[in-house]
Amino acid sequence: MNYPVIDPVGTGMNMKSLIKNSGNTVAGVVRLLGLADRSTMYKWLRGEALPGIDNLLALSNLLGVSINDILVTR
Repeated sequence: MNYPVIDPVGTGMNMKSLIKNSGNTVAGVVRLLGLADRSTMYKWLRGEALPGIDNLLALSNLLGVSINDILVTR
């Protein structure tokens, strides 16, 4: 059985699109999530890292989508 694997680059591209479509800005989301540094968000958007489950939950609430709608799997 093959299990889904998260595609970090695809997920980052998807997060960028969801942020834009929600009318938010990256800077605004960074502030609303309480991230200490914008570089964390930019690492997510470039697919260099993935947000932790707590930030995924907060992001899903902020964007009005489910966590599954944020993550891209392959």
